[in-house]
Amino acid sequence: MPGDLHNHSTCSDGSVPIHRLPLMAARAGLDTMAISDHDTLHSVRYCYEHPVQDGVRLIPATELTGYDYERQHRVHLLCYWPQDCPQLRAHCDIMRQRRNQCCLQSARELETIYPQFTTEQALEYARDSGVLYKSGIMQALHELGLADSIYGEVYHRLFGWQPRGTVLHSPEYFPVEQVIATARAARAVLVFAHPTVYKSMPLVRRLAAEGQLDGIEIDHPRNSEEDKEECRQLCRKYGLIVTGGTDFHGSNSAHPRPVGTCVTQDDQIERICALAKRYQS
Repeated sequence: MPGDLHNHSTCSDGSVPIHRLPLMAARAGLDTMAISDHDTLHSVRYCYEHPVQDGVRLIPATELTGYDYERQHRVHLLCYWPQDCPQLRAHCDIMRQRRNQCCLQSARELETIYPQFTTEQALEYARDSGVLYKSGIMQALHELGLADSIYGEVYHRLFGWQPRGTVLHSPEYFPVEQVIATARAARAVLVFAHPTVYKSMPLVRRLAAEGQLDGIEIDHPRNSEEDKEECRQLCRKYGLIVTGGTDFHGSNSAHPRPVGTCVTQDDQIERICALAKRYQS
């Protein structure tokens, strides 16, 4: 059976606790799941400690954030089977600090806009992750009746990019080349996530040609059909792994997409696992 290799829990910006995700995969008819929370080792450690849960094989993963400074956009890189190492710990620690600084500043500003809102309430949604995300702030606003959804009109007014949100503060991200080096230091299998989301196809072409990727996430809810087809061609040309994942965030999503919406086929999952063993031998 296929597996869903891109999911988020309350260990980052998802709404569902990590221990509940495997059963959701089992009920969707999957036998493999990767839990890939943002810039953290929480999901990695959980899956190493629970290799099989509810009949579902768990693949340790993290989704690392970088920045393409040439094209001025974020980059997400899925790292499967990463090993603990100083470089990966440093990346996660620094990103945790930077995200917290930005969102705490946003929360303080929101306290002056909405007297009902308190930073302490928003921090309740950061208990598992140790990181205050914008989604946690929006959950608090939604609970208080100050927003009708997590990623609706209020979110875009407060945290949007174009036009820039009134309380948006963005963390400084590491250059994508440095993030790739971190993934390699962790001996992870490296897959470029959802290239359509941040208009990353020029970067994907370059990294694939340079041999810096192990795979590309093609089956994703927000990838365009045009980009999917080009990514398939790149995978064939360079022998890259083809992956798929729902990018599940639970209720912290603009559109409902249950676990198993997008999947990775069995042969590609086995390629990931075999490559991870090779990297770690």
